[in-house]
Amino acid sequence: MSSPRGRSTPIQVLGLLLVGLFLAACAPALPEPPPPPLRTTPEVSRPPVAEQNCTNGTQSYEPGKLPAPDKLPADSTMAAIKKRGRLIAGVSADTYLLGARNPATGTIEGFDIDFVRAISKAIFGKPDQYELKVITAADRIPVLQDKEVDIVVRAFTMNCERWDQVAFSSVYYEAGQKVLVRAGSGLKTLADLAGRTVCAPNGTSSITNFERQVPDAEIVAAIDHTGCLVRFQKGEVDAITGDDTVLAGLAAQDPYAEILDGEPFSSEPYGVGVNADQVDLVKFINAKLDQMRDNGEWQDSYDRWLKPALGQDTPPEAEYGR
Repeated sequence: MSSPRGRSTPIQVLGLLLVGLFLAACAPALPEPPPPPLRTTPEVSRPPVAEQNCTNGTQSYEPGKLPAPDKLPADSTMAAIKKRGRLIAGVSADTYLLGARNPATGTIEGFDIDFVRAISKAIFGKPDQYELKVITAADRIPVLQDKEVDIVVRAFTMNCERWDQVAFSSVYYEAGQKVLVRAGSGLKTLADLAGRTVCAPNGTSSITNFERQVPDAEIVAAIDHTGCLVRFQKGEVDAITGDDTVLAGLAAQDPYAEILDGEPFSSEPYGVGVNADQVDLVKFINAKLDQMRDNGEWQDSYDRWLKPALGQDTPPEAEYGR
């Protein structure tokens, strides 16, 4: 008996299914799509942006006169930022005293953030015309090179290697590297850390600096200092190394931690990071930093955030000549 016009019989349908399954089995497997690209970090080499012939990593560009917010050069980086309506800054949100979120207000505050506010005021005439982009230490160079931010103010140590990738303002703080240990641990000197586990954030100069001092220690890398503090408090590492500014903040959060006595074993001059092509912005920031050294803004910020932990200090002198 024939089937009605335009309608397949069950046997015909079954046959078509079997043919489809056979063809599918014989067809070559399609390759899986590649995973999305990962963010480029300092661990992935990038070519230098320019030959700097650097011999002094703390030298920056000579500033000119600081223009008023309504007198910014029309074709300048500062004018473009002002037209956008906000300054975008890469910062930390978990480095107590430098850049950390206040749990009571939800705002990010600290010594580094005061410099973001000062640069905002220089461009807009208002200190709160900014957007903070929370980044890790390993993000600092990539976000500047990719122009995701205008500036990075995140305990960013200046050195010649980094000058080959980004530009810096003059030094706004001179930190030094030390080590945090548990009170009563018996660890008193750097030599005592041989064979011990020591944590430092990935993508920082702290790792290489410490390896030069104690090559027999085992370095454990974390995404940031908060990650190191968690491991330290769990007993997974014996110590944390980093800038004295950062360690002072960690010690303030953990009553069972202490910083080893002694002089810092490295010099960590902090500068405001800027894209290497935006020299006009660097000069503008340097003019603002000079003003802050002279009018007491720098001292007021230091006394509020760092003096209780680190003692009296004065603004570092600017070095120019680039």
